[in-house]
Order: sequence, then structure tokens, then C-alpha cells
Amino acid sequence: MIWGEDRTGLHVLAVWTERVPGRGEDAEPLNVYHVDTRRGLIGVFDGSGGSGSSPAWQAPDGDQRTGAWVGARVAHLATDCWFQEITSADEPAEADHLKDFLDFFHERAPQRRSKIVGRMRRQLPTTLAAVKYRLGPDMQLEGKALWAGDSRAYLLSPDVGLQVLTRDHTEESDALELLRSDPPMTNTICADREFFIQEQDLDFPMPSVLLAATDGFFGYVHTPADFEDTLLSTLLRANNATEWADLIRREVQAYTADDASLALVAVGHADFTALRTAFEERAGHISTFCAKDRPTRADQATTVRTWQDRTWHDYRTDYAAYLPTAQEEQA
Repeated sequence: MIWGEDRTGLHVLAVWTERVPGRGEDAEPLNVYHVDTRRGLIGVFDGSGGSGSSPAWQAPDGDQRTGAWVGARVAHLATDCWFQEITSADEPAEADHLKDFLDFFHERAPQRRSKIVGRMRRQLPTTLAAVKYRLGPDMQLEGKALWAGDSRAYLLSPDVGLQVLTRDHTEESDALELLRSDPPMTNTICADREFFIQEQDLDFPMPSVLLAATDGFFGYVHTPADFEDTLLSTLLRANNATEWADLIRREVQAYTADDASLALVAVGHADFTALRTAFEERAGHISTFCAKDRPTRADQATTVRTWQDRTWHDYRTDYAAYLPTAQEEQA
């Protein structure tokens, strides 16, 4: 499924795909904007199928859903309600306040307690990656990244490209090594154990493009730069947000081996043509960058690894400019 809408100064889209139709454990992406207060929120939720594979809910027709499937949708609903609360009451968007909503909704969600209790087993486990943003009176863009798990939020800039705003809750933090090893998460939203929502306050340049994505988008590419190339090569071929969403959807379904969801907002561009034009030069640069000396399928694994290392070395400085410290390192 795809969604897209274009307004003056605001272009929004979302992409949601299932690897196995009807069995996807990503919830639908969240992409909301409150016109009166000029506040918005993008978010994605990836149910953790490994630790939440037990049945947790049964539909009236007898079809069962896993705890991961339920958990992602509970988190989506809780985050949506939290955004409505902070918007209507003009309250600060604090991570602890969002966690209160997540805890409240998890307490009331359907659960089936398993007799098998292991260290990796979770009740209704899911990731969350979101960016809450607000357009100030002087047209400055204030934001807050919020996350738990290994879904990610990004800033996409015409000057330096894709920049990650979140740090995966895993023991490994290097983006290339994460592609190679896919380590288990050390923190995830769930109903039966303590978790935390990490946050980072940010001021974004204007105009700006913000996005959040589950690992179906960035976890099955050869290098982190390839994800940026996917976003910008599709942008250049699109005439509006809906077309861009559909082109992104086609690209990710061609390479991913997982469910994949993405929410994106572009703020401050006069129209879609202005948005596309702003990224033309960067799109050409990243396309050339990714194609340079790219190994073929016939190349040995050592050749591929050397190319990945070299590409990542040249890309990582700008990509990691906003990378936050680990939660345990924060004062």
C-alpha cells in the first residue's frame, strides 16, 4: 500500500509492504500533520517476529495473529493517540510521556501467556522509530527523534545526503557491520518487560526532508549509501508524492527479504518540482558514488567486502553526523 499528498510547503508519503501477503508484522506507517498548530509526526513500527512469534490474537474467522503483529499495531495506535494528546493540549513531546501511552495500551492489548519463558521471548514486541516536528513562527523546523529497537529515522539533505538520527539498540552500532551481522536488539517495546524510548532534540534546516523506515528498507542493501540512492533515483522519476511512493515501493520489493515500511515528509518546498530540483545534483552524485567499482555477482566475497569497506569509509562521516550517543552513555 502507498499514500501520498502534496500541498504548498508540505509533501507527505508512506509505503507499506508485506513479504508474505496478509502476514506482515510491520504496522502501517504513521504520517500525520495538524494544520492549526503546524505539528507533525512520522513513525514506523516493526513487530519483532523472532521473539514474538507465539499466537496472541484470533480473528472471528479463526485466523491467528502473532504477538509481533499485535504489538506493532498497538504501538501504532498508542503513538497516534499520544500525538493527538500533545497537539490538543499543547504539551511537550517527552519520551517518558510517549512511554506512558505505550504502557497503557499494552496493558489492555490481547495477550496469550506462554508456558515457555526464555530470555529472548517477549510479549507483543515491536520497534518504533518516529520524528515529531514543528514549524516555528520564523519558519524554523524543530524536531525530536524517538525510538526503541532497530528501526531508524533520518534527515535527507541535498548537501550531504542521508543522515541517521537514531542509534540502533544493539551491541553493534556501525551501520555497515549491522548490515553484515544483524545482531539481536537490546531494547524493544513489549508488554512484559521494561523498555525505554530514547530521544534526541534537533533543529533541522529549511527546507527539509525527514523519514522513518523499518529494516526491510535499509537492511538488505550492500551499503548504507544504496538506501539513499534508492530514495533519490525514484524521486527524480516522480511527478508527485504518490508517484514517488509507488516507485519506492517497487524498488524495495525488488530487493528486500522482509516486510518494509516507510513514512516521509518534505517541509518547506514550494511544490514537488522544487523538491525534485533541490536533489538533482545530489542524486547524480550518489548514483555515481554507488556505481563506482561496484562488484558483480561473479566477484569473490573478499572483493565485495573490500568495496563495501571503501564505500562506507567515504560515506560514513556525513551519514553519522547526527548519530546520538548510546542510552547508557547519556548523562
